[in-house]
Amino acid sequence: MHRNIVLSLLLLVAGLALFSCSKQPSQKRIAGIVFQEDQFFRLVLFGMRDAAKKNGVELLEANSDNKPDKEVQLINTYIANKVDAIAIAPLSAKSSVSALERAREKGITVITHNMTLESDVAAASIESDQFDIGASTGRATREYIERKFGGKAKVAILAFQSQLPEQSSLRTNGFKSEVTKLPGVTIVSEQDAWLAEQAVKKVGDILTANPDIHIIWAANEGGTVGAVMAVKNAGKAGKIAVFGTDTSEQLAEFLLDDANILQAITGQRPFEIGAMAIESAVKVLKGEKVEKKVSLPGFLLTREKPDEVKQFKERLKELSK
Repeated sequence: MHRNIVLSLLLLVAGLALFSCSKQPSQKRIAGIVFQEDQFFRLVLFGMRDAAKKNGVELLEANSDNKPDKEVQLINTYIANKVDAIAIAPLSAKSSVSALERAREKGITVITHNMTLESDVAAASIESDQFDIGASTGRATREYIERKFGGKAKVAILAFQSQLPEQSSLRTNGFKSEVTKLPGVTIVSEQDAWLAEQAVKKVGDILTANPDIHIIWAANEGGTVGAVMAVKNAGKAGKIAVFGTDTSEQLAEFLLDDANILQAITGQRPFEIGAMAIESAVKVLKGEKVEKKVSLPGFLLTREKPDEVKQFKERLKELSK
């Protein structure tokens, strides 16, 4: 009799425990998709991880490797796996829409970061103000040309039009809007080169065709790195100035070195972008309101303010831990 009572109590406790577990809300799963492996997107992922940990959600990380077919494949995989949300850096404002619409039709919350889609499929979009990023460095370049060359200069541009046309155009137009305020500025070349090795070769060709060039502006991190290396390789340090976009430890070092090639860069806020993308997804899943579009301003780092560059490097180390 005593054994039966004990056994019944044990079964009752086990049943209550099982019932309690079944009532626990399951952990939400959010897919975080970037499209290339560079310091910007590494920091985006760090921001996502931080926000996911704070909000108690599972983060599934993926990289589309800048391949449209792979982007579609990843989205389809996450649809099949029934994730709760997808936070994605889309490859195209237009072409990425179709696959993400399928995700939304399956009840998956869509959040975009780094680019806004030409569609209402995303519950929220977190990105930098791309025009402002270009204009910020453009203002610094214009002031440099006025100070060093009396308002007259020949300028070359490295963009990434064939990679991300919408984003590249915004940055480039922002830059041009400032430097072309000087009637003495001539843009002698406008090429595509967004990877460092591409840019080294491209800038080498530009310098051969335009030996009297004064300024090179690059629209992204890889292009800026390659432009600096190409100018150094050509023995033009101190004669040709490079201005750029995006930030990294390497670019910060270029701003602090004695070669005097890189003069200024405008950085984005990738950690904040990643964190806000996950936080927006969590809010939507909870039924809370979110801002439809968030555009974060960039920040300028210049050779003339080395203390700010050093502070940025320290901050970069903190965020990368």
